[in-house]
Amino acid sequence: MADEVSRLIAARFGGARRGERPPLSAMLRRRGGALPRRLRKQAWTLARADEMSAQPKIARQLDLVRLSHAHQALTAHLQPLGELSRWRGRAIGFAASVTLGLLVLAAGVIWIMLKRGHL
Repeated sequence: MADEVSRLIAARFGGARRGERPPLSAMLRRRGGALPRRLRKQAWTLARADEMSAQPKIARQLDLVRLSHAHQALTAHLQPLGELSRWRGRAIGFAASVTLGLLVLAAGVIWIMLKRGHL
């Protein structure tokens, strides 16, 4: 569960190099501030449980229902914005900046032509 949330945080907010799969605690230190406070607390709970699950005796004592709810809440928040949506957003932003530049350039050319009396 923690690995999936870590992967989703890296995909949505960045913070991981290409090919790197940092643990959830590292991703929360890097980009945890981008999460809402309620989800940040649940993410830290999930990260602590991930670290404690390395010990089998402690892993059996973890509250799996609470961890499952935290996982569901985090994945529901992080999944809606997928890879295609992020790419599309970047493309739209780039196109908007190019369009704005062309509009400013056209306005400048028209202004210069008006000043010189060509129009």
